[in-house]
Amino acid sequence: MAGMDSHLITADGTEHEASAESVRRLIDASARFWLDLTVADGTDQDGSALALLRDVFGFHPLALEDAEHFGQRPKVDGYDDVAVIVVYGATESGHLAEVHCFYSGTYLVTVHRVACPQLADVAHRLREQPVLMADHVMVLYRVVDTLVDGYFPVLAQLDDQIDTLEDEILQRPTDQQLGVLFDMKRSLIAMRKVVTPQRDMFASLLTDPDLLPGMTREAERYFRDLYDHLIRISDLVDSYRDLISGALDTHLATVSNRLNVVMKQLTIIATIFLPITFLTGFSGQNFAWMVVRITSLPAFLIVGIGLQAVVVVGLVVVFRRRGWLSGDGTVPPARPADRSRLSLPERWHTLRH
Repeated sequence: MAGMDSHLITADGTEHEASAESVRRLIDASARFWLDLTVADGTDQDGSALALLRDVFGFHPLALEDAEHFGQRPKVDGYDDVAVIVVYGATESGHLAEVHCFYSGTYLVTVHRVACPQLADVAHRLREQPVLMADHVMVLYRVVDTLVDGYFPVLAQLDDQIDTLEDEILQRPTDQQLGVLFDMKRSLIAMRKVVTPQRDMFASLLTDPDLLPGMTREAERYFRDLYDHLIRISDLVDSYRDLISGALDTHLATVSNRLNVVMKQLTIIATIFLPITFLTGFSGQNFAWMVVRITSLPAFLIVGIGLQAVVVVGLVVVFRRRGWLSGDGTVPPARPADRSRLSLPERWHTLRH
């Protein structure tokens, strides 16, 4: 089909041409299959994907309207014998992938605009192990589970970035770090907007299993595990958002503290030069008594230099006793590296289970 990257897999693991004739033949034969359509935004100029969904499958106009205009909220809608499920996953680059699933008791159609390597992996497994297509509702589970699992490596990488930024902020806060923190916070907010309603959506599916045709008690256990993963992801998103807010506060506090240190240093310098300025100004007065009497070298060394040196030393002693010369702006040591930290794949596995 022009403008689309798609694949069509039947229950025996055979991949067919994703054409209207092939789909119509499989529907007439009541064969089980999964049709995945990747329609890049703006490439479906001739409407071939929508025509396939409308003319061959006969989906409801409201469901077709949602598939035409992406940006939908995660939800599940029932249209006669077809359940339309809008789910979101995360790609390796951290972008959200919106997938519209049209599910019935015999077929599953997934439509998305962003390329999902996870779905390509699912298709490969189904071709290699046709037994996975035996229970059709489990095909839907594997598709959604793969999308949901895409959040874990993204969140694990985000955790590493937050730790690194915190160490860098303690060493030397910069404006670039603020930009990175704001970008990360914006990504977490976008992720939370889809994860929370998606979690609630699967909670409703578990409450009313009849929304999915062919739902069995065994399949319900798997969907319950999927719901548990979404709860974990939602909690992680909230936790990381709090960590980023804390990192922002740390950045602002560190900058403010450094500014206070600089102001204190400048104040000390100005205070030291204040009596020196007074003494030089007083000694520079053109009174005859002073001009006549302060003429020898010892007088110059004692009054002109020694008195100012004594004032500077006296001020430094007073500042040191009061503790004003401590906290000289030295950088606090970085947090010691935790050698027991898990690698990224291990942490992903830990977060998931």
